[in-house]
Amino acid sequence: MTRPAPSAPEVHSTELRLSPSERRRYDRLERLALLLDDAFPIPGTSWRIGIDPLLGLAPGVGDALGAAASAWILIEAVRFGVSRAVLLRMLYNIVVDTAVGAVPGAGDLFDFAWKSDSKNMTLLRRHLAQPGETRRASRLLLAGVLLVIAIMTVGSVVAVVWLVKYLATLSPLF
Repeated sequence: MTRPAPSAPEVHSTELRLSPSERRRYDRLERLALLLDDAFPIPGTSWRIGIDPLLGLAPGVGDALGAAASAWILIEAVRFGVSRAVLLRMLYNIVVDTAVGAVPGAGDLFDFAWKSDSKNMTLLRRHLAQPGETRRASRLLLAGVLLVIAIMTVGSVVAVVWLVKYLATLSPLF
């Protein structure tokens, strides 16, 4: 189920000790997550949706674009020094969002409820609030995470091409 987007004071309720440049990077990520998951209110409800589920309505390509945008949060989390365990949880959120979201029909409905970017920002916020309890992620892990996301993105595009070719063979118009 979706929940209302946090208001501005709630977003930074835990005071984070960040340099000015880190604060700017973090604020950009917060705005990106808000845009992807909670940008638009649904009239007459307390629910909000973002552009990620709307992108998901375009088969294959939309899910790939959503995964790419989500990957930016993951890359920045690595730059912030998030631990491997947290990075893997963040990757899990992205994989679930992309894989289930790629299923026609049911995946589109799932995209409206599964807010992977908001979940990932919560994980990042927790890490930044308690930096002493985490270890720096290795560059090898980053390469592995990026490889998984790239494979998912290419897989989504290949699936769309296959679907279009399949549908073209069924229709006498082509």
